[in-house]
Amino acid sequence: MRILLAPMEGLLDHILRDMLTRVGGIDLCVTEFVRVSGTLLPHRTFERIAPELLHASHTPAGVPVRVQLLGSDPVCLAENAARLAELNPCGIDLNFGCPAKTVNRHKGGAILLREPELMYRIISAVRAAVPAEMPVTAKMRLGYEDTSTALACAAAIESAGAAEVVVHARTKVDGYKPPAYWEWIATIREQVSIPVVANGEIWTVEDFHRCREVSGCEDVMLGRGIVADPGLALKIRGEAAPDWMALRPIFELFWQKVQASVQPAHQAGRIKQWLNYMRRAIPHAEAAFAELRQISNPDEFARQFFANYERY
Repeated sequence: MRILLAPMEGLLDHILRDMLTRVGGIDLCVTEFVRVSGTLLPHRTFERIAPELLHASHTPAGVPVRVQLLGSDPVCLAENAARLAELNPCGIDLNFGCPAKTVNRHKGGAILLREPELMYRIISAVRAAVPAEMPVTAKMRLGYEDTSTALACAAAIESAGAAEVVVHARTKVDGYKPPAYWEWIATIREQVSIPVVANGEIWTVEDFHRCREVSGCEDVMLGRGIVADPGLALKIRGEAAPDWMALRPIFELFWQKVQASVQPAHQAGRIKQWLNYMRRAIPHAEAAFAELRQISNPDEFARQFFANYERY
């Protein structure tokens, strides 16, 4: 069994990947997407999204990182994949799942699920452009408006040479509304021979077991669930997970890294964003968020948060 950490634009960046992999239980990370649209990107663009590339494509905790590309032009994606491959990522992932309107409007992400033949050309071109030993993978949803193209898309991904596919068990129109249709992942598994990774609505250990039972997948990808409960991967493995007090060093390091790389106006927002997710699983985070949500000055926020941490 493998547990993968999901790409989540605007949330799961390299700082949070670092924190969650330090907590433990994660086998592989996939970055937020690098948008590819008409130009050959310099190395620094990939390194900005994935600074792990400067450290053998691993997080500080030693977890391998794949870099995700998003776009719709097979030639441009292939050229940028070849440029990215010069930095030796642990793999290249292709985004066929992003539901954002701005992304879909520019023919990226989930809207490509309307065109399985284009998906095939994209993956084939990228696969041919990078070294044979470098994994090329894909992440898809069940479709755009509906599931009518789900099996064709999965077949295109396989026949184009992808090493595995992550299936987020909702359509673009479904967004992030529950439920996730894990039974569709089982149907896709029956149609393809490459590994299939289940994704969507895994918030608890019980969700994990139900997802595996319904989907038949050995491997899962965690997103919002592990942001809400940083110890979720450890709990799934039956290992001890850190409580609120044990998470304090993680928050302290997170704050240091936010201060080093985020503009002051947005620093408090970053930790409030994480606390807001954690409210779902951790009552202490609920108390901290309720007390601190109105504070935007980063120095004042940090002073109050860490001074009162034990009280929350």
